Amino acid sequence: MRKIAFLGPAATFTDLAVRHAFPGEERYPHLTIPACMDAVINEEADLAVVPIENTLEGTVNLTIDYLFHEADLKIVAEVTAPIQQHLLVHKQNAYEWQKSEKVLSHPHAIAQCHKFLHSYFQGIPYEQMTSTAAAAKYIKEHPEQRLAAIANEVSAQEYDLAVAKVNIHDYSFNHTRFIVLARQEKELSLPLANPHDKTTVVITLPSDKAGALHQVLSAFSWRNINLSKIESRPLKTGLGHYFFIIDIGQGMDQVLIPGAFAEMEALGCKVQVLGSYRSYSIHYDET
Repeated sequence: MRKIAFLGPAATFTDLAVRHAFPGEERYPHLTIPACMDAVINEEADLAVVPIENTLEGTVNLTIDYLFHEADLKIVAEVTAPIQQHLLVHKQNAYEWQKSEKVLSHPHAIAQCHKFLHSYFQGIPYEQMTSTAAAAKYIKEHPEQRLAAIANEVSAQEYDLAVAKVNIHDYSFNHTRFIVLARQEKELSLPLANPHDKTTVVITLPSDKAGALHQVLSAFSWRNINLSKIESRPLKTGLGHYFFIIDIGQGMDQVLIPGAFAEMEALGCKVQVLGSYRSYSIHYDET
């Protein structure tokens, strides 16, 4: 049985994704993204599952930066899950949830429920927590306070809270992508339907070559290699110095992608493959 490190505590959206993707496996919550990765590096866990992008809030920069600068790990799978936010309160306050004096949640969750909060809790302070589940856990442990949390249904079950309002998020199409990390490349098959192949690479451009990014993109373009995402992040070596993380919409082949990499390296670029893997999507009717 594998040990899965995930961003906790129990009942976070990451935990929910792990429960679907790794049923029956041992789950170990960690309070930060770096701690999840360190657990795999230190051989305390076999795999780590951490968020990398949300539809509304964008890239989780801490995941990208720690993976590039600190953690020598490989992406071995990707899981995309829908995000459904609910308003949770202590059961003794279930019928007076609108009298809540503070709303707790992760800052992304608070932002995702702006319209609801504006309608029902104008003038009520929001308190940022490390995760949605941490907010639910805090309410469970402080029944004497009139508090509300934004979290998922699993958090309500885990911490024995009442669901005061369901689906309070602003947009129904909100999803989060999670990556599965391991110490070495491996083929990982998950019990989820209809996966597709992806490859993720990091490219560092030469500092003294004009038009290098254009040439990198051209190396993909003329080979008809589809890119699903390209994003820059600071190299942390000085202003204006960046690396680029690129998602390729296919698995690693024997000719086209290696040929593109060789062309880039001839230009003076540094190419690092973070992983070639299967990308899965979770639907809540999958168990």
